[in-house]
Amino acid sequence: MSSLQPPTWVFLENFKTLLFEDPRFWPAFFRTFYFTGLALICQTVLGVSIAVLFNRKFKGNQLIKTLFLLPMVSTPVAIGLVWLLIFEPSIGFANQFLGFFGIHSQLWISSPVQALPAIALVDTWQWTPMITLITLAGLSTLPQEHYEAAAVDGANSWQMFWHITFPLVLPTIFAAVLLRAIDAIKQFDLIYAMTQGGPGFSSETLNIYGFVNGFQYFKLGYTSAILVIFFMIIIGFSSIIIILRKKTEVTL
Repeated sequence: MSSLQPPTWVFLENFKTLLFEDPRFWPAFFRTFYFTGLALICQTVLGVSIAVLFNRKFKGNQLIKTLFLLPMVSTPVAIGLVWLLIFEPSIGFANQFLGFFGIHSQLWISSPVQALPAIALVDTWQWTPMITLITLAGLSTLPQEHYEAAAVDGANSWQMFWHITFPLVLPTIFAAVLLRAIDAIKQFDLIYAMTQGGPGFSSETLNIYGFVNGFQYFKLGYTSAILVIFFMIIIGFSSIIIILRKKTEVTL
């Protein structure tokens, strides 16, 4: 778009350059999976744990559930801007909170090492309620006969969870993980609002790299090659999770 010359047919040249010559592609590729894996692990563990807790009856259950779901319905860009203030190294709440426990101030998104984990933390705060909500739906459909039989046999709460609840709700967890994996691997607005891929290129994922090439460098053919590969990655990643889910269902 920025060239006065008409576009030329280059066949697979963009893919060749991208895979074998571009120094920014493979780091962005691995950052994408690092961010996705980190966010998914945190969200799955927290989401399932909170779902099991919320599945019990206690006073104020419905109110707490409603408040817990609020981050999920918030705008990602607005969330990013709010967390920018929280992560501010000098006056941000995050460092003030750490100071209460005698922990030194952190640079958070200003650090090349901490930027991507900090964004994954924000993503976890926003989307853990989604996994909790889906897991809760699965827990509500579990038959009670298994628990009654286990209680008669003298099983404790942990044994009931590990041998009854977890295996039965596992297909539901896989469904929740699949939805979050697809969304996390193509995360854009939160990362762009908080760091725009910085500092340097330390939080630049494939989505951010594609955006930079397309709308800052105006290399639309090259961007298309990035997004084709990105689309294939999403299909492959989703297929693996679907296969694992089907194997789990067959085993159960």
